[in-house]
Amino acid sequence: MDQIELIHVSKKFTTKTLGTVTAVNNLNLKIKEGECFSILGPSGCGKTTTLRMIAGFEDLSDGEIYLSGRPVSVKEKNLYIPPEKRGLGMVFQSFAVWPHMNLFENVAFPLRVQNINKTEIKKRVEEALHHTNLDGMGKAYPSDLSGGQQQRIALARAIITNPKVMLLDEPFSNLDPKTRESMRFEIKKLQKKFNFTIIFVTHDQSEAMAISDRMMVMDMGNIVQVDTPTNLYNKPINRFVHNFLGKSNFTRVIIENNKVYPRNDKSQPLSCELPNNGEREAVLATRPNTIELNHTNGYKTKIEKRIFLTNYIEYIVKVGDQIIQVQTPHFDEFKEGQTCYVKFPSVMWYSAEEDLKDNERDCRQII
Repeated sequence: MDQIELIHVSKKFTTKTLGTVTAVNNLNLKIKEGECFSILGPSGCGKTTTLRMIAGFEDLSDGEIYLSGRPVSVKEKNLYIPPEKRGLGMVFQSFAVWPHMNLFENVAFPLRVQNINKTEIKKRVEEALHHTNLDGMGKAYPSDLSGGQQQRIALARAIITNPKVMLLDEPFSNLDPKTRESMRFEIKKLQKKFNFTIIFVTHDQSEAMAISDRMMVMDMGNIVQVDTPTNLYNKPINRFVHNFLGKSNFTRVIIENNKVYPRNDKSQPLSCELPNNGEREAVLATRPNTIELNHTNGYKTKIEKRIFLTNYIEYIVKVGDQIIQVQTPHFDEFKEGQTCYVKFPSVMWYSAEEDLKDNERDCRQII
């Protein structure tokens, strides 16, 4: 069953510097019940605006939104259901806890608004604190707690109303790496227990891949690709998705006489498969951990820089006049300045004319 459906949803803003900007453009999307669905993309891509329209914090410029088959925003009919009547839980990037209230009152607040009786409030607050590992801390104040504990307050407050959908807007971005990892598992554990649907907005691809059933990559207000984390990483639809999901090398090449040469260097061909589109110029896309570095055969070059990164070593090498990154395990080590050979056993090809529209993306980030 579809828990959330967006039909031709658009949102436009008017700014002094850029005029009218389409933040979300004709978005059509279905999210299944019980699914963990992540929306990711760079700043200004429209992901948070999309989440805010689902939550009811932003009205639509056009289109329709349905929750469990019930219309909550239909622009043509001027239908708009306010956030508090949509039955959603939400956790923000900022911890959004009230510093003058103790933990109990912070978590109890949504129930007090609904005029729930005191006995029921006490029971449900204690349960929410238990499920978020805050047992016995009801009398403490947010200022007494760590960042991770404060985010747990927000999470407890979000689950106390038994929402069918949980909206998470970059909830871990203010936490340290170890706490972030812990909170990911907390979220998934709570989802399994309470069986709610998650919409998770983030710009962190590794975070999204860790918890998602499906992910949607957005760019400049448009859906670029929706798929499982594995398929998005291994089969990116274009150069933008490839670059956004994990480290990437993009090497401009020339194809002549069934051989691939790096731009401005025809002294030796690259060791890789040929593209099948027949173009003379192209971009060879690779992941740093798929490139083979060896001592005997391939494209001859040298180690420009060696960087120790705990579980692997990253090397910077030149291919023609271009720099690429190569990641290898520790047992195959090279020194800076040492001659090496590079092979590309796994590549993807993109058009050399593909426009990444970086200038337009930079403008959208200031909206």
